[in-house]
Amino acid sequence: MNSGIDLQETFIDSLMGLGIPPGAAKAIWMPLPMFLIIIGATVGVLVVVWLERKISAAAQQRIGPEFAGPLGVLQAVADGIKLVFKEDIVPAKSDSILFTLGPVIVVIPVFLSFLVVPFGQNLVITDLNIGIFLWIALSSIAPIGLLMSGYASNNKYSLLGGLRAAAQSISYELPLALAVLAIAMMSNSLSTIDIVEQQSGYGILGWNVWRQPAGFLIFWISALAECERLPFDLPEAEEELVAGYQTEYSGMKFGLFYIGSYVNLILSSLLFAILYLGGWESPIPIELLGNLLGADETSPWLQVIDAALGITMTGLKAYFLIFLAILLRWTVPRVRIDQLLNLGWKFLLPVGLVNLLLTAGLKLAFPVAFGG
Repeated sequence: MNSGIDLQETFIDSLMGLGIPPGAAKAIWMPLPMFLIIIGATVGVLVVVWLERKISAAAQQRIGPEFAGPLGVLQAVADGIKLVFKEDIVPAKSDSILFTLGPVIVVIPVFLSFLVVPFGQNLVITDLNIGIFLWIALSSIAPIGLLMSGYASNNKYSLLGGLRAAAQSISYELPLALAVLAIAMMSNSLSTIDIVEQQSGYGILGWNVWRQPAGFLIFWISALAECERLPFDLPEAEEELVAGYQTEYSGMKFGLFYIGSYVNLILSSLLFAILYLGGWESPIPIELLGNLLGADETSPWLQVIDAALGITMTGLKAYFLIFLAILLRWTVPRVRIDQLLNLGWKFLLPVGLVNLLLTAGLKLAFPVAFGG
């Protein structure tokens, strides 16, 4: 199996091959990844919002917004345009600097995390050997922005929402990190590329979801809490806190919270697919694909088909997890704040520690099965 290609190194080498100095080549590369991430994530948000409306309408057997354009796709576009042009209001007695910085601090780490996400076998912006560690570090920045937004709004509902968001993020960050550490231990690497490659060789049976069932559940529950999805949307519980830390926000600042929430859901689903569901790994290996199509494995067009199939598999696995998250929103009631914190500290954290210790023991006892 071919390893992932570092797009940064490949792009810079290509420019240097054309006679462009290394410094200029790096300067040309620097804005491109973030531009592609912002465009791709924004389109992904529109798609997920459209999916949420369709799936929720089907789950509740009601007519959703499906008449604004073909299949209702214009409704999501109209919402985005409305947020861009809506008046941006800053409360008179708020801290205007912190009020403005809050949404930015929440959104930027989510976008930066896409740097280490391999969308396909040869499609990753940069293959860092500490990719998973970087993602965990970036995700720990968001609670600062949430708390900052709640405090700066000078509103009691916003402050309570910000405090809840910070407490919730810290509570579920620890079990999430423990679940990911167990995967890194089995893969002997913190690179997302290496983690996917470690799951290859046995088809579906090689996926980490079978070797880490407890970690799989811990990661999924913690990811839902990190994304503040129901039943864990306590920081913005409408019946209690109006909209929590978002209460005083309008216009594009509110849009940043909205985008950050859905982009975080997409990111969590992609990382879940990479860590537990084999990433771009397909049930149809390239050898079998070549035999079916009567082509040699080194054929360029067969490599293109295999790469496209890998990207499609990553997308389908992520979509399945997004579908589950949307379905949970309309089928599971919201928990209380004390139940949420008890679940994180008194159940998921101990289970995560036990799972990590068991993984270490099984790795020593069965090195072949557990990546020793």
